Amino acid sequence: MHDDAIVRTTIQELVIANRALAAENVIDDFGHVSARHPLRPDRFLLSRSRSPMLVSADDIMEFELDGTPVDQNGRRVYAERFIHAAIFAARPEVNCVTHHHARSVLPFTVTDTVLRPMFHMASVIGHAVPVWESQDEFGDTNMLVDTLPMGESLARALGDGTCALLRGHGAVCAASTIAGACLVSVYLKENAEMVLNALPLGAPRYLTAGEVDKAAAMLLSPMPLERAWTYRKAKAGFHGL
Repeated sequence: MHDDAIVRTTIQELVIANRALAAENVIDDFGHVSARHPLRPDRFLLSRSRSPMLVSADDIMEFELDGTPVDQNGRRVYAERFIHAAIFAARPEVNCVTHHHARSVLPFTVTDTVLRPMFHMASVIGHAVPVWESQDEFGDTNMLVDTLPMGESLARALGDGTCALLRGHGAVCAASTIAGACLVSVYLKENAEMVLNALPLGAPRYLTAGEVDKAAAMLLSPMPLERAWTYRKAKAGFHGL
């Protein structure tokens, strides 16, 4: 595949990821999805500032790993592009980052209840999802991750995991592929919903550490990941692409 075709394919998948996560009610009018540039690992691709459901290929821009747009041309950019910049800089193996405000995860950002995987599909969120507290380093803010130091702090909280929660704000998810990051994002939301439903009945029985490791390795392998991604694309209206 020629270089131009490689870039076009990545942009197409990124556009679909924006629309697919909107269709899954993971991302709403706010939130964003990025992909590492397939030919320039020191850059990433992210839409101009607009709602994910509306993102098209023409909206995709290139950014440096400090959040600087490569060719802005007067376009508005996301204030929180530093989330993506910092995670890509800290995690060379990560090729897709999502940021969303799925309502079901928010209770776990403001309580002492740790979000852990309760069913096998949610194994991809890891053993326990850390919560990033912006107050610790930055005090009172507008609650956006709109500077590079804030993005770097969040990336440290994420560590080598696939998910982190932001207190009173939302979540970030990261994976080595666009399909993987979308899978993690969907099951983070759905697992949070299930835990919230289970808690009134009693203490949930979560997956064991071994179950998490084995199930996640299976789900993020090529065959199930392709099956899940094909389904999400079709559900968003992109069957056959």
